[in-house]
Amino acid sequence: MRRAPFAAAVASICLILATALAGCQSGSAASSAPSTAPVGKSAQSIQVGGATRTFHLYRPQNLPAHAPLVVMLHGGFGSGTQAEQAYGWDQEADHNGFAVVYPDGLNHAWNTGGGCCGTPAKQNTDDVGFIKAMVTTIQGEIPIDPARVYATGISNGGIMAYRLACDTDLFAAIGPDSATLLGTCPSPKPLSVLHIHGTADTRIPYAGGEGQGYAHINGPPVQTVVATWRTTDACAPPTSTTTGPLTTSTASCPAGRTVELISIADAGHQWPGSAQKPVKEALTGTDAPSKALNATDVFWQFFAAHPKDG
Repeated sequence: MRRAPFAAAVASICLILATALAGCQSGSAASSAPSTAPVGKSAQSIQVGGATRTFHLYRPQNLPAHAPLVVMLHGGFGSGTQAEQAYGWDQEADHNGFAVVYPDGLNHAWNTGGGCCGTPAKQNTDDVGFIKAMVTTIQGEIPIDPARVYATGISNGGIMAYRLACDTDLFAAIGPDSATLLGTCPSPKPLSVLHIHGTADTRIPYAGGEGQGYAHINGPPVQTVVATWRTTDACAPPTSTTTGPLTTSTASCPAGRTVELISIADAGHQWPGSAQKPVKEALTGTDAPSKALNATDVFWQFFAAHPKDG
């Protein structure tokens, strides 16, 4: 009879120890969870294809759960830092509650297919693999909504946005500016597209053909590129409106998708609405920006209205 209290006491001690051990195991599992990206700017690097690739992430203070992510792709001769400083995406993220990332192309360029561009094209760099790995890394650090991942870019970066649309199913919408489609695109997945282009662009001509400048990009007419995506998305015939220098062609497509082209009369190779900086424009091969619209605002409004599948 005296052994019963002793046995009960031993059982209680065992239960306490088991609970404590379980707590230790839970703490160990929690400590192995992915670290959270800090609020504001952070520079990161990952290994892809045996190379160290870098990107710059901006996380606003008001980032909601299941936040959108915008991938901003710099143009030829640019960089992630240059794109972050030039196009106003950090401020747009602050106002609208999304994360934005600025990846760095190797030697300031992207391998988009069709022989473009620079060192990445010569080395056949896997830039699609890099962008996919980067997005996966960010999804492990902050709560990104997979239905609201978007890509935009200027010039070589805009061409890269088309390459991502051709070769992945990662994005809900893309926003190429002053860009074209190069290389093959045999089986693209449907997604929304907003293309902005100046009719006086000499580096990636609006009417197609070989452009001026270092890269000598030779692509199809812009309207042909956009029509290709209307076919991919099984869109209705487009409607067109003109207001001042802006002509907007919009096609509605199944599942809430849209394919849209904004043409800016007499505008060159530039990001509309950005601050005019002659030295940087000369270095990156761009023209003075049009003031007919703010491309960053317009792209974000389009992205916000077009999550994946509806």
